[in-house]
This record gives sequence, structure tokens and C-alpha cells, in this order.
Amino acid sequence: MTVLIAFLANILVAIAKTIAAFLTSSASMVAEAAHSWADAGNEIFLLIADRQGARRKDERHPLGYGRSAFVWSLIAAFGIFTAGAIVSIMHGVQELGSDEPVESPVVAYVVLAVAFVLEGASFTQALIRSRRLARERRTSTWDFVLQTSDATLRAVFFEDAAALIGLILAGGSIALHQITGEAAWDAVGSILVGILLAIVAVVLIGRNLAFIVGTSASPALRSRVGRALLEAPAIERVTYLHIEYVGPNRLFIVAEIDLAGDEREHDVARRLREVERQIEAHPVVETVVLSLSVDDEPSLEFAASFATRPELK
Repeated sequence: MTVLIAFLANILVAIAKTIAAFLTSSASMVAEAAHSWADAGNEIFLLIADRQGARRKDERHPLGYGRSAFVWSLIAAFGIFTAGAIVSIMHGVQELGSDEPVESPVVAYVVLAVAFVLEGASFTQALIRSRRLARERRTSTWDFVLQTSDATLRAVFFEDAAALIGLILAGGSIALHQITGEAAWDAVGSILVGILLAIVAVVLIGRNLAFIVGTSASPALRSRVGRALLEAPAIERVTYLHIEYVGPNRLFIVAEIDLAGDEREHDVARRLREVERQIEAHPVVETVVLSLSVDDEPSLEFAASFATRPELK
């Protein structure tokens, strides 16, 4: 729903900005139009990411299709860089020597104001959801957005935040053009919007690459998973734990455990499979593989301070 709201908002804003850019001949408005069209196109990739990432595992993909969400989100981030940042910077550089005045600046201000309201509504949805999830994990909203495996939420959050800042930059540039009579201010606004988009694109590209290649679980997540394992009545201790993201909020867990009791090999194998099925019933666990610990292997310890909430995401 967050992505769909952002997509509809960006389409409306992109159309309005394109008309305003044509009527005003403003370099900043051209940059903003390119920005919004790039965002609208990227939302399509994010919708695909959500759809593909939600597919369940099968024989060909035993760990599911979750990583495809990171791939499509990476493509969307490249779209921001190429269709948004590069176009805006190049157009601004080309307009630096222009002395053409901004025509009908009131049109530009009205469009920017309407765009700010629409983009603000979309950003508010992403912000509310991010704050709620951050509170559940007892972390800051900023850290949650940077570290979350939910690539589409992070993309919408950053894109909408950049859109709001870009609107302020564009409005300020047009105002400085009017006040000083220097057309260069309008071109500078276009360049600044492009730089802003480039920064956002680099951040999103880096985070998606990290999840595609494989990023280590945070200490908080590791502790929550470890303590959840130890809470299982059949598990006495954990001596090895590997956690890997295989999609947005989807985990692949490998652990070595010591089962309570001393049963025959055949019975132990059955109990292991039963424990695996119980753990995989958790909505964020895609697959879990358990094996038995050796007696002389040290037990792992997990901080209780991280285990105050049941979520594993």
C-alpha cells in the first residue's frame, strides 16, 4: 500500500511539474519534472519487487524468491541515478549561462506547493510505518530505515524525503532568480536537485547490494533469534548460529543445538525435524536447518536486553 500511494502521488506530481516546466521555462522545474517521472517509473520496479519477493519457495528456489526484491529495488535505485540525477545535473549545467527569465513564476509556486502536499502525504505514510516498526525493535527511525531488510519501504522513505527537499530547493532557486535577476540561481537549483538524487541513489544502491551479497545480522536480531531458540522446550543450548536474509523480513537460519534428554539416534532425528517445523512456522523464517552440537562445544550466550520483543525482523 505504501508503494502504491507513492506511485499515484508521483504520477500526479510529474504531470503537474511537466506542464509547469513548459509554461515557466524554469531549469529547476525541468529537474523536478525529471525527478518525479524517475520516481514514478521506479515505483513500478518497487511494485514488482514486492510481488516477486512475496513468492513462496519451491523446488527450484528452496530459499524462496525474496532476494529478487533486492534486485528490483537495486534497478529502481539505478533509475533514480540515471533518469533523475544525471538529467537534472546536465540540464542545470547547460542552463548556467542562460539569461532567460522564469515566466509565470506563480504557476511554478502553485505546482510546487501542490506537489509538496502530495509528496508529504506519501512520506507521512512511510514515516508512520517506519516509526511504528522502529519502536517495536527499540531503535531509532533513522537506524531502522537504513538497516531494515524491507527494501521497498526504505526506497519510498528516501525518495519521498528527497522529493520534499528537492521541492524546497526548486522553490528557493526560482525565488532567488526573481529577487536577483540572475538566471544562474535557477540552474543551480537544478544541479542541487540532481546532487540530492545522486546521494539518495548511492545510499539505496549500497544497501541493496549489501543484502544481495549477504549482510551479517545485527546483534539485536542475533540475540532475538538465539533466545527464541532457547525458549523452545526441546532445545537445551545453542553452540552455533548463522542468520542470513533471503528476502525482505525473511530469514534463513542454521544452528547447532543440544536437545534436552538422551534419546536414540532415530528418535533424535525425528525431534530435530519437529523443532525445525515449529521454528519455520514463524512468519519471518523461510528455512531453518538444525544439527546436533558436540559435548565439548561452548554454549552461545544471548543478551537478554535484546529479547524484550518477540519480533525477529
